[in-house]
Amino acid sequence: MTERALSFGRVAQAYERWRPGYPDELYDLISGYADAPIRTALEIGAGTGKATRLLARHGVAVTATEPDPAMLAELRRQVPDTVTAVQATLEEVTPGPSYDLVLAAASLHWTQPDGRWSRIAGLLRPGGVFAAFGGAMRLADPTVEEAVEAARAPFLASDDISTHDGEDGMRWPGTELRARPELGDVVQHEIPRRFSTSAEGYIGYLTTVSAYLALPDPRPALAAIRRVLPARVEVVADITVHLARACAPRA
Repeated sequence: MTERALSFGRVAQAYERWRPGYPDELYDLISGYADAPIRTALEIGAGTGKATRLLARHGVAVTATEPDPAMLAELRRQVPDTVTAVQATLEEVTPGPSYDLVLAAASLHWTQPDGRWSRIAGLLRPGGVFAAFGGAMRLADPTVEEAVEAARAPFLASDDISTHDGEDGMRWPGTELRARPELGDVVQHEIPRRFSTSAEGYIGYLTTVSAYLALPDPRPALAAIRRVLPARVEVVADITVHLARACAPRA
């Protein structure tokens, strides 16, 4: 997983070009959950700054951490000067100021499980918000999806990242969050998102997915998928959002 987590640098520009950004609805959801205005935030695995820019547009002072040097360079090219960009993993962040918000946009699964939640809670002020969100782009047409799965099968069984979801509809990381004493008031939301893109746009997105980056050569798999795609495809890119609140330390 560590190697896959650091595989995005060689496609940093493609990541910026083909990955969708985040809507203002997401910021409204997070800020509406918070018990006070969000003025400061620490971002875990900021990538090229898709979520960073959303917060910066709303006046939040963001410290964006990113371990991959090539991704960090692209991040610095894309974000405003108000953002502080730091090369670091979550595990390397030194506790210091307490933040109103700690967030992970499609990056939490790359952090080390041991000590994850205590580190995050330790970076938040009491009552501060933790937000994790993301979602893969999926083909909306089941017939096209079946054709893509068949084309992909000789190269890759699945391009998903497996997570430990609950049987009651709570998805990961909410399933872990509910068990943590440092973080409470766990909620899960879905932001529906659906749009049309060209076949080249969808293939461009796949070039940034870690399962393809892990292949010795992803080009044959991507070429096979491209052959079965129509010129334009409808995609579902719903955003799953988990929010939690840092509990005050017990006396």
